[in-house]
Amino acid sequence: MSEAQKTAGRQDAGPSTRTGVDRFFRITERGSTFGREIRGGFATFFTMAYILVLNPLILGSAKDKFGEQLDPVQLTTATALVAAVMTVIMGVGGNLPLALAAGLGLNAVVAFQLAPLMSWDDAMGLIVLEGLLICVLVVTGLREAVMHAIPQPLKQAISVGIGLFIALIGFVDAGFVTRIPDAANTTVPVQLGSTGTLAGWPMLVFCVGVLLTIGLLARKVRGAILISIVAMTVVALVINALADVKTWGLTTPEWPDRIVDTPDFGLLGQFSLFGAFGQVGVVTVVLLVFTLVLSDFFDTMGTVVGVSAEAGLLDEDGKVPGLGKVLLIDGAAAVAGGAASASSATSYIESAAGVGEGARTGFANLVTGSLFGLALFLTPLLTIVPLQAAAPALVAVGFLMMTQVRHIEWDRYEIAIPAFLTIAVMPFTYSITNGIGAGFLAYVLIKTVLGRAKEVHWLLWGTSALFLVYFAIDPIEQLLGV
Repeated sequence: MSEAQKTAGRQDAGPSTRTGVDRFFRITERGSTFGREIRGGFATFFTMAYILVLNPLILGSAKDKFGEQLDPVQLTTATALVAAVMTVIMGVGGNLPLALAAGLGLNAVVAFQLAPLMSWDDAMGLIVLEGLLICVLVVTGLREAVMHAIPQPLKQAISVGIGLFIALIGFVDAGFVTRIPDAANTTVPVQLGSTGTLAGWPMLVFCVGVLLTIGLLARKVRGAILISIVAMTVVALVINALADVKTWGLTTPEWPDRIVDTPDFGLLGQFSLFGAFGQVGVVTVVLLVFTLVLSDFFDTMGTVVGVSAEAGLLDEDGKVPGLGKVLLIDGAAAVAGGAASASSATSYIESAAGVGEGARTGFANLVTGSLFGLALFLTPLLTIVPLQAAAPALVAVGFLMMTQVRHIEWDRYEIAIPAFLTIAVMPFTYSITNGIGAGFLAYVLIKTVLGRAKEVHWLLWGTSALFLVYFAIDPIEQLLGV
């Protein structure tokens, strides 16, 4: 935002009584008003409220190593609670219009990478460890070292790969893409629908939902994802009432007996801090935690800088005011998310919608957090959303994350090849960790082959060595007789 725009904003704000709340949040000082902050808080909530549906969808559709699934009602409660509490804390402690909730991409790691290897308690314990590690990195000042260790194109490739992975999850959950069993009852390449064609009312809901979502996104409609989820849920309710639908999958769209209910906090505190070490071993745990830290930490940095820049809050050196405090709160949000079994919570780029409505301070977060708090009591209404109505949002989020691909220099093979492997391996192996490892190893190898090994940060060398052990763990175990 230019200086002229800032000045205009302050003029538009008009005279304001300098109350204690005004002074604490510096509302007038930043050229805002209570009205703008309230509008901004509402805008942010409605653009990210889809997480109340998607997080239970992603986590609730997965099974842990022992075949256990998390309860969707409890997941909805945990998701809303963490979002409400941490958004308010960010508003009061960081004084930025930056809301937090369970991170998309991070919850996919938990559901499809961690849970199949261990119990849900162990997986959530790793999220707590990840959050604590981020807090340590912030407190010790090591965040700059971590940031500089990973080349920017690889960070962007990780975002793109996660986007494709999330989109694939959306297609699979909706039944748009299925595996083809062969005569030996194994799986070969995927196909369209369950028979090579699209059939059934639920599939129609998904396809129309995708078209509606991308249409709204193209029109740059605020809250496009949430509008699509709500609209297609209504359509699904009507279809289920009038047509003979054999199955909708995990969730049948039926109007609940009551809209308001007492929150179910059954998942709070259900985590095991060190249980994963006994399940998968130290090396794998280190790699998994590093993957979580990488995804969370750099996504947060980009979000915080982007939202602050949009709000005109960067200082003359382009730095975010109180960045250390903001990052510490974000790390604490990851801890809270794991402790509540809601997956790692992180800062949301959708906060830019609130900034667009005029929010400039943490007061807007009080509004957003209060709305998430209200959602705690509306769980029955939130759990009627079928997969086919929510999955289009996963496809849309995948697209939004994939837009980072334009920043990668594809004519530089030393960057392009590792980026490509990172992007391709994630969805093709159904593993975010595998994609990151493939990209890191390719980057180190190519730099070495080109005689530029000294350009590789020591932290990247160490991480790549761990990934090498990770990929070769079976022959290493055989060699050692483990």
